[in-house]
Amino acid sequence: MSTQEVFVQQFARLFHHYREALSPEAEQGSATWSSVPAEERNRLIAAAHSAVLDLETDARIEENPRRYFAKPGEAEWGC
Repeated sequence: MSTQEVFVQQFARLFHHYREALSPEAEQGSATWSSVPAEERNRLIAAAHSAVLDLETDARIEENPRRYFAKPGEAEWGC
């Protein structure tokens, strides 16, 4: 298992924990991660994986937002 997969699973577990804690319907004995059905866990892990990929993509885009544009004075004009 890669470190990214481990991170994604930990992220999903934390997301579940905070969702349960902040839910208005939360009860004292809310479901623990190990008691969540496997299908629900897999769905949360897939959502966490998508969120991590989105964050990585956004970070790469913000690194150099002008990379597709010519520097001032270097643009070639004409068709």
